[in-house]
Amino acid sequence: MSTPTRLRLRDIAGDPTLALMLALAYGTGLPIRLIFSTQSIRLTEAKVPIEEIGLISWVLLCYSLKFLWSPLIDGVDLPVLARRLGRRRAWLLLAQLGVIAGLLGMASSDPARSLAVTIAFSTLTAFFGATQDIVVDGWRIDAAPAERQGVMAAAYQLGYALAVLSASAGALYIAQYAGWRAAYVAMASLMVVGIVTGLAAPRLPDRAVPAGRRAGGLRSSFVEPLLDLVRRYGPWLAPVLLLVALFRLPDFLTGVMANPLYSTLGFQKSEIATITKVWGVWIGIGGAFAGGLSVARLGLMPSLLVGGVAASASHLALALLAASGHRLDLLTLSVSVESFAGSFAGTALIAYMSSLVSPGMAASQYALLSSLYALPGKIIGGLSGFAVKEIGFAAFFAASSTIGIPVALLCLAIWGRDRQLARRNRAAEPDLAEATRDLPGEAAIGSVPG
Repeated sequence: MSTPTRLRLRDIAGDPTLALMLALAYGTGLPIRLIFSTQSIRLTEAKVPIEEIGLISWVLLCYSLKFLWSPLIDGVDLPVLARRLGRRRAWLLLAQLGVIAGLLGMASSDPARSLAVTIAFSTLTAFFGATQDIVVDGWRIDAAPAERQGVMAAAYQLGYALAVLSASAGALYIAQYAGWRAAYVAMASLMVVGIVTGLAAPRLPDRAVPAGRRAGGLRSSFVEPLLDLVRRYGPWLAPVLLLVALFRLPDFLTGVMANPLYSTLGFQKSEIATITKVWGVWIGIGGAFAGGLSVARLGLMPSLLVGGVAASASHLALALLAASGHRLDLLTLSVSVESFAGSFAGTALIAYMSSLVSPGMAASQYALLSSLYALPGKIIGGLSGFAVKEIGFAAFFAASSTIGIPVALLCLAIWGRDRQLARRNRAAEPDLAEATRDLPGEAAIGSVPG
């Protein structure tokens, strides 16, 4: 069967791997929104101060620190479950059940009366949600070859966007008419989609842990994925990691402060749900498709450059909204620009990080990279409430748009280095062919002994 160069609905229907990717991504997108942007509206209504709302977003540091336990998922079998389901599916089921328990706990809590209980269950949900992310990312990389990762990333973004639609617009509509407890119970029940998909997914072969990691024990399991990246990228690993760390920083700042902005400007929950969640999600799906198409047609680094600059520049639309006040037209414009640019950038970054990892260490290395890209956003996002209190929403979003400048410079530097290496490799190919031309068949590179 031919491999599609871009994601279309008929490709998902005809390719079980893409359909599974979409459904698994749906499960990963549900919990983070319910801890993150949707909950910020709940906390605002509970009269929690804006500074504390920013600090509470630090529970999402679980997603940034998931590299600490990701080697366990690559190399440790859960008792009983692993034998019946396989290593990855066993960990996936455990994580999904943990997310359900955390969401039900959040449903039973009242942040206005006992904020600590809400934070505790939010942290539990974040921990198991991050664990679910590790498993799904590892499965995605193992289930498709490198040339299919762009399309897999677009399917992931589509499933994730549908989860955002449920966990934001769906939760807000339910909260408006039935209360926050009913909203969180309903969202917990939707995790069944991920459980059914995980159990229905084919059991992939459990990759053997590399011999060096087995010999080095637990310490080697944590260190070896990083050492492998150092060996392969050398001094260029530093700018690569810095690019990953800065790339989605604007998205995290938006997630923490956008909904408090909308509430402060006087928009109703139904207006926020309709424009920012329903309309914005479909615009985001369009951005994800555009990102997948761009990676396939233009290449990885050009798409990364365009996405990084666009995602940062989209904050200027939010600054305009903050300065203009309660205007539905500007709310629609800012949400459209931010959603499209953010989803485009997200698809490009997923494909880029997937290209950096090694087989056999996919879950560990991808968790390390995705933790790195989330860590600055979580830390700075937690402090963003203090910045907004001092300078206001408009100045805050205008300042955050400048993040695109270092992102663009890093993209250009890494892109130039990659092109230089490609030219050197092409120049070396004729010399290599000449050096091996007269060798016996068994000694020639790439030959198969007869």
